[in-house]
Amino acid sequence: MILSAQTFRNAAVFLLSLCLSGLSGADVAWSQSNMFGCVLERVGASQTVLRCRDGLAITPEAGARYSLVDRDGDGSVDAVRLQRKALLVDAPEGRSGSGFQVITPQAIAAVRGTRWAVDTAAGKTSVFVVRGRVSVQRPSASAAVVLGPGEGVDVEPGTAPLTVRRWPPARAAALLARLGQ
Repeated sequence: MILSAQTFRNAAVFLLSLCLSGLSGADVAWSQSNMFGCVLERVGASQTVLRCRDGLAITPEAGARYSLVDRDGDGSVDAVRLQRKALLVDAPEGRSGSGFQVITPQAIAAVRGTRWAVDTAAGKTSVFVVRGRVSVQRPSASAAVVLGPGEGVDVEPGTAPLTVRRWPPARAAALLARLGQ
């Protein structure tokens, strides 16, 4: 990706502000959101939702560590790199571009027109679909599995095939509760 001069200046200002101010995770998301045309909205005492162009909504778990990505340089968020904890993503149908991705050390979850949660912890990434379909693969693999509503997959290091499972209601509810759902 080739950065425009304006995008480069915005990124430099963002990085400088991080170095000078020691921002918290929520402040980092807020600074990035301004850079990518998103608005951070507080919902309740401890929950936030990042609302972006084209109706994209990202709900991070408290303490989640993530960064926003503009893969094609058009100024809009089209991916999130998730390093810790969980995110709930609502990517409505009709979003422009090549779909939305959540990238973790163990997995890439890609989709359009759906709602799903991604949780990364202890060397494992779990993906659960609330609505729509999500393709999940390891970063170094070309083979993917496709999840539908109520299904999930746990991606651990290695090369074993990914196994799609219907999640028990208690497991799905526990993850969604962490995300204020």
